This record gives sequence, structure tokens and C-alpha cells, in this order.
Amino acid sequence: MSTMTPEQAAWFAQTFDRLVGNVGQALLGKADVVRLAFTCMLAEGHLLLEDAPGTGKTSLARAMAASVQGTNNRIQFTPDLLPSDVTGVTIYDQKAGAFEFHQGPVFASIVLADEINRASPKTQSALLEVMEEGHVTVDGVGHSVGRPFMVIATQNPIEQAGTYRLPEAQLDRFLMKTSVGYPDRASTVEILSGAAVRDRSQGLTPVVTTQAVVEMAELAATTYVDPAVLEYVSQLAEETREAPETRVGVSVRGALALVRCCKVWAAAHGRHYVLPDDVKELAHPVWAHRFTLDAEAEFAGATADAVLARVVSAVPAPQEKARIA
Repeated sequence: MSTMTPEQAAWFAQTFDRLVGNVGQALLGKADVVRLAFTCMLAEGHLLLEDAPGTGKTSLARAMAASVQGTNNRIQFTPDLLPSDVTGVTIYDQKAGAFEFHQGPVFASIVLADEINRASPKTQSALLEVMEEGHVTVDGVGHSVGRPFMVIATQNPIEQAGTYRLPEAQLDRFLMKTSVGYPDRASTVEILSGAAVRDRSQGLTPVVTTQAVVEMAELAATTYVDPAVLEYVSQLAEETREAPETRVGVSVRGALALVRCCKVWAAAHGRHYVLPDDVKELAHPVWAHRFTLDAEAEFAGATADAVLARVVSAVPAPQEKARIA
């Protein structure tokens, strides 16, 4: 596959900015989070948001789906939610004399899995196959969810009552983890002034079709990555594993995830090649949730973000070459 051309990168950046601007009408003052969310979508990954209630997580999912002419469903995770409530069920149709599959809410372009850490591990794991494989298997029959497909899962801070820490294997399935956070004062005032509008995402018009999103994802995959940058990512991953505070560092899957995101991030900035700065910018949202810290180090106050910041500052980045292929 040939690498992306400068002209294609310019078109990609222009379209990406239009998507971010469109969602920005519904989620005010959060352009950085929206850029990360679309980077996640175009890298064909899933996003985990850890936030307090009422920060606009549902609005983000709806606005993104509206911007790409897609569908969106919301699943409210509760302790009594069953796997079939997520994936769907097979029901016997007496008239037809055959079993018929009834799709669950996971069949949508963007699925908002709300408060995922309130559900039982069995129900949480029902999302794993579809997140990784793009299809669900019910009664031995596979059903594809189509493309684009993205899960935006939210979890409440771990300290809240009735929440369960997601297992490491499931955390690793999320391409990125970030938080929306509260808007700044100016954005809050603007939101309050339009209090009559309950859902700002309803008025959005699509910027691109779902087919165009698939084509953009395929185009982003052709962004050039210099071997020196790949070496840099590999060295960073190794350092996270060797850090004294970590029990489990970044896996090879985590390193691949960072490269995929950097390709989209570079194209979104109008470049057909990845820079070491792209790696530095995305290391935290792509890697911090993949760490398993040593229990003693965590008790002593160590955090994944702090360990990662130290690793990124300690490993020298490759110098940008005068000419990049």
C-alpha cells in the first residue's frame, strides 16, 4: 500500500477539522477531547471516559454519530444487566417456523456504554468480543456490527459506591482513556444561556457519511512512520515495563495502538508523516490506563501518569530529519 501524499493529508486535516467543529457546537469548549475522540474513531478503536456525571459524555457520543451520519445507542450498565441485553437474543418465530435474531443495542455506529464499571464482569466481557472482533456470536452464529463501530464507555471514579475496577484485560481493549471534565466559565455561561435546548446534538447536520469515515480510517493507516520513530515507541514501551513502580508495563498491543493513533493524529494536522512530538502528545491518553502499578508503589502515591511522564522525559526522542519520505 502506497503512503499518504501531502495533498491527501491536507484534505484529511480539513475534513477532520470540520468534524471537530461540528461536534464543538454540541460540546462547548472541549475541542481537545473531541479531537482525541475522532482520532480514536479513525484509528478504529474504542474510548474510555472516566468522569463525574453530567459532564457531557452522552452529548459527545450523540454529536459524533450525528456528524458522521451514523446511528447511536446508549446502554446503561447496572448490576443486573445480562450479556443478552447487550448483544441481542435469538427468538423462535412460530409463524416462520425458524429462530430469528433480534439485535441488541451494541449494533450501532457509536455505542455509549454508560457506567460500565457498575455491571458484573460477565456482562462487561460481553462487550469484549464485539470491541475486538467487530461481531457478536449468539447461539453459535456470528453477526457483524459493521463499520464504523466505536464504543465510548464511561466509568465513574473508582471511589464511588457500587463501582468495580475494570480488569486489566478489558482496559487494554480501549485504545484511549481520557476525561471530558467540566467546561470553562465562558462555555458554562453559554450552555446556561441556551438552557431551553435540552440536547444540542439534535440540531447537527452530518459532515461526512459513514462510508467516508471508513475511507478516512484506511487512508490514515497509510501515514508514513520513520523507523527511528518506531524504535522510539519500542524503547518507551520497554522503559515502562522496567520502571520500578510497575508490575505490568505497556504491551506490544499497546505500542501498536500508539502507532495507529499517531498516524491519525499526524494526518489530522495535515502531515503525511509522524513526528516524535505526536508520540509524546498521545502517550498519556493511549498508555496510562494500560499500566498495572506495584501495590506498594501505588500505596506510596505513585501514579501511572507520573511514571509515564518520567519515562517520556528520560528517553531521548529521535531528531527530526531534514527530509522525510
